[in-house]
Amino acid sequence: MSTYCVIGAGAAGLSALDVLTQRGFDVDCYEKSDRVGGHWNTDYDALHLITSRNQTIFEDFPMPGDYPHFPRRDQIRDYIASFAKARGHDKRIMFNTEVLSVTPVKTDGPVGSAGWNVTTSKGAGIYDGVLIAPGHLWHPKIPSVSGTFAGKQIHSSAYKNVGDIQGTRVLVVGAGNSGCDLAVDVAQHRLEADVLIRHGAYFQPKMYFGRPRAELDFMAEFSPSEQDLIARLLARVSIGQNTDYPGLPVPQHRALADGPAVVNDLLLYWIHHGRVGVIGQGIERFDGHTVHFSDGSSKDYDTILWATGFHSSLPFLDDALVPRRKGNPLRYAAGIIPQGLEKLYYIGMTAPRGPQIPVYGVQAKIVARMISMHENARDGDAGIAAYLRRLQEADDRIDIPRDIWNDQITDTGRLLDAFAATAPADPAKLAK
Repeated sequence: MSTYCVIGAGAAGLSALDVLTQRGFDVDCYEKSDRVGGHWNTDYDALHLITSRNQTIFEDFPMPGDYPHFPRRDQIRDYIASFAKARGHDKRIMFNTEVLSVTPVKTDGPVGSAGWNVTTSKGAGIYDGVLIAPGHLWHPKIPSVSGTFAGKQIHSSAYKNVGDIQGTRVLVVGAGNSGCDLAVDVAQHRLEADVLIRHGAYFQPKMYFGRPRAELDFMAEFSPSEQDLIARLLARVSIGQNTDYPGLPVPQHRALADGPAVVNDLLLYWIHHGRVGVIGQGIERFDGHTVHFSDGSSKDYDTILWATGFHSSLPFLDDALVPRRKGNPLRYAAGIIPQGLEKLYYIGMTAPRGPQIPVYGVQAKIVARMISMHENARDGDAGIAAYLRRLQEADDRIDIPRDIWNDQITDTGRLLDAFAATAPADPAKLAK
């Protein structure tokens, strides 16, 4: 019987483990830490979901009814742990086990078609397929700046709360959802924050008409492009435009789907209250506590909070195996299959806008289908990666509009249907 490997026991890894075990596959799951939940165990204290409680769930496992619309970090941590316990996955996972390397079994066929060698801190094994699910939020990205900063520097992944901050003057670099959260956290504790925003983004409130923005029933009556327009119009009525906030850059893209969008209106609140200032220039250099900006201006800070994102790297997988573009791995099948590799699957390397936990379950079900197709093939290799590469465009995006990702999922299902209808199979295996 073939055995499969799941790497990581965060929400993505648990989704993969759940789908595969429900379908009767033999699975080993390795988790580097001593608990499930991934980054939800270590994220900053001020973190809340930006998508609603009722939508950000594992399939058939709702969050507790007493949770708020947008639960706190610790509530999501507990929810994920409760899912693992209820499904018995906490007994299946090998905790405190770091995956050190994943290498293809040598073969004359396509890379990965003979399976994968997985070496961990506690041993090694050969697997017929590997599901990589540690996510993309673990390898901090910090820009290189000339000079030396004499204050304290913290990446968002290491920040817990304002107790980590040195002094009272704080520069937050980056204005995605995390950067906005950190600037708001600083402001709400009566410290002085500047947030560096070089490119304009559309800001979206979490609520309209007292309800989570994604739970407005009437929006389902409109196409994705119409929903995009309505969301921008509602935001204009609710919070105004970027030009209404001193220094806030104006988006250069027309629609939400065409560029960055941020679900946060508290940053705008604190800009108007004078606790958050906006720096619209890049950093040129450091000189002690002084930060020099690209327009020739400068300002002194005690702490810099870097909210500059993450690299999409995997320490256990040789970079030479996976072609990249813009720093991200090229993938097919809605972000699941890395280019050129058979029987290796990403769960959670793509982040379609909206609730993330359901994404992992959808991806895991597609992987389970691919695994079955491989198992039923005459030589144990259906050549799915090669097949999809001929018919789909490679995608390098991590952040991707939800409707585009949904279209990729639909297209992948259609292609797998066509493949299954024509691919030769082993009659003896199908008879089992």
